[in-house]
Amino acid sequence: MRQIVEFSTSVVEAVGYYVYLLRDPRDGEIFYVGKGVGNRVFCHVTDSLDEEIESNKRGRIREITNAGLQVDHQIVRHGLTEKESFEVEAALIDVLSLKGLTNMVHGHKAEDRGLMNISDVIARYDAPPADIKEPVVLITVNRLFNRGMSAEMLYEVTRGKWVMSARREKAKFACAVFRGVIREVYKIDRWQRSSSEVSAEMEEHIADRKAKFSNLNRTRWEFVGDVSHELRHYVGKNTLHYQKKGSQNPIKYVNC
Repeated sequence: MRQIVEFSTSVVEAVGYYVYLLRDPRDGEIFYVGKGVGNRVFCHVTDSLDEEIESNKRGRIREITNAGLQVDHQIVRHGLTEKESFEVEAALIDVLSLKGLTNMVHGHKAEDRGLMNISDVIARYDAPPADIKEPVVLITVNRLFNRGMSAEMLYEVTRGKWVMSARREKAKFACAVFRGVIREVYKIDRWQRSSSEVSAEMEEHIADRKAKFSNLNRTRWEFVGDVSHELRHYVGKNTLHYQKKGSQNPIKYVNC
């Protein structure tokens, strides 16, 4: 079957903005969601030839082409405005990322309006705001959090590994924040350059989820501490009033 590598001018004009999927023909698995206009959908195969830049997506495409097969390109919705394409893409990423997408970033405004269960929606908009008096660092763990994770695992994904400014030294406590709500509070004993002295299970979890979103070439820090019983009253409180809308930085200092 002849490989299609571009749309004709008439097709480009007709489809406008669109949202597309890349599917692996070997197992039928969708491994990437994107939005675009023109011939954007076909660019990933061409880009994968550049071995200087590595990613899970490019590696998957090279495996497919090396097997003598073609990536299956599928258009989900077309004839969209740019704003509509952002929303459709984000919704698909939210749902399909549960099955291991190679997308390195979440969809448009996913942190604000992305996939949530009912309790998260209620907690986000109905939880009382936290009135924090102490020097605290809020650490958003949306991309690392798993429901049902152990207390030990939550501690590990919260304490590091983060790119942080010298202001970290002023923080006496750290809050694990998920979907704008404080899930746990820790008393910080000290900061140290991040290490890998965690269990194999935790290392695999952290590496798998954090590698997609981290620039590993920068110095990273982690804190050593324990659950703070004196600040338990902050657990379940909302932190949206401390967060700058649209900010992608998982670190927010309060009173530091």
